[in-house]
Amino acid sequence: MLDLDLAGRRAVVTGASLGIGEAVVKELVDLGAEVMFCARNADAVDTLSGYSERVTGHIADMGDQASTEAFLDAVEAAGGADILINNVGASPSRNFLYMSDQDWVDLHELNLLSAVRCTRRLLPKMRKQKWGRVVMVASGAAKYPNAALIDYGATKAAMISMAKSLARKYGADGVLVNSILPGLIHTAMWERAATEIATASDSTMEAVLERNGRTVPVGRYGTSEEVAQVIAFLCTNAASYVNGAAIEVDGGSAAHI
Repeated sequence: MLDLDLAGRRAVVTGASLGIGEAVVKELVDLGAEVMFCARNADAVDTLSGYSERVTGHIADMGDQASTEAFLDAVEAAGGADILINNVGASPSRNFLYMSDQDWVDLHELNLLSAVRCTRRLLPKMRKQKWGRVVMVASGAAKYPNAALIDYGATKAAMISMAKSLARKYGADGVLVNSILPGLIHTAMWERAATEIATASDSTMEAVLERNGRTVPVGRYGTSEEVAQVIAFLCTNAASYVNGAAIEVDGGSAAHI
């Protein structure tokens, strides 16, 4: 029988103010887990914390080491975590020739080092109890680099590499580490990108999204909930032999074998 029960498990989700992070929090709670999450937006923290009595939100900037450590202190004070979803990240569109060293450093701090810091702090408890799940929310841009998202793709590729290394190292301890590579998912990020394109081409955001969606084999953008359901599955005992995988959730856009 498919075991999707997460009752009694404690999960941590980073960057859950909206989109995939918010959907993951709700999915894990619906499967029975207790969830702690962080976001920079105080209103979003209050709103999502009201989803269930098993949801606790914290305001934290995961691009700042002190703020990240303070959030992790709160997690450990509450009992640590059995499940970690490294979701937080940004994807600025910018020109390589005009990016400073600090631009690169800042994005690596947020996208990659936040995952390093969270995993490093929460992994020991998982190893000790011989059960744990870590999911890196990467991106299709990690495998299919885009010149406009050059630093973003680099950080996401590094997350996948780290996940595979950790999977090989700690799988025998019952800690499974996997990556999810979302494709075109209808989130605020893609709405911003579509708005930029629409403005430059005298079109509308909706028209750009519809046109882009037709390039996906299933004919549309995915939803945050569809990504969250795959992530949640990886956190359950039903996925007990899935380790070190990099799973594309992209409607069939990936063309490699």
